[in-house]
Amino acid sequence: MSAEIVVIIIGAVLLLIAICDSIKFKKSSLGLVNVKLRILLGITGFLLIIYGGYSFGLLNPQGQIEQVEIGKKLQLQYPIEKVQITSPVKGDSVKCRILTMGVYPEPHDKDIWVLLKPSDNKYYPQSDHTNTSYKRNGEWQVITRFGGDKGEVFEIIVYETDKSASQFFSTTIQSWKDLLSYPGLDPEELPAGAVEVDRISVTLLDNCRGVF
Repeated sequence: MSAEIVVIIIGAVLLLIAICDSIKFKKSSLGLVNVKLRILLGITGFLLIIYGGYSFGLLNPQGQIEQVEIGKKLQLQYPIEKVQITSPVKGDSVKCRILTMGVYPEPHDKDIWVLLKPSDNKYYPQSDHTNTSYKRNGEWQVITRFGGDKGEVFEIIVYETDKSASQFFSTTIQSWKDLLSYPGLDPEELPAGAVEVDRISVTLLDNCRGVF
């Protein structure tokens, strides 16, 4: 439990004592504390609640709704026979935060993951609130965040994964978030249950280093 929560709880208790002691029962209050002390407890409790709430808000800001760009879209040929990227397209110039989209054939029981491979030759799994790419009605999508220099070439790589590989990527992302460090994965670190199904190269339209 954080210190801010403890402060809020203490403030609530003090305010509750002041209020309860002032409530009249059978035409008389409890009278456990005198009026001046009761007022002091009430004011102190109120201020502690305000301070604790303000401090908690500063240290735990609410996540902002991400604004994402959508790149050019691939002209599809039906029926869909494989998992593939439909946006952006090969050779596209992209913003720092885009929505990578694609399609998959029905039925399809594998998870879909997008990994970025910048010029450092490391692999960076991408996720939104669901971790794995969102799938529905033969289409998938995931928020993709770039962190390189303007003009840098990135490979967008799509993998089908089994449960073990999917869990590995989810755990890796969470570990990086906890440490506020994103070192990337070496090729030999990629799980055996991740099978590459599509890959394209794109170029950064802006300088995205340090954006996230």
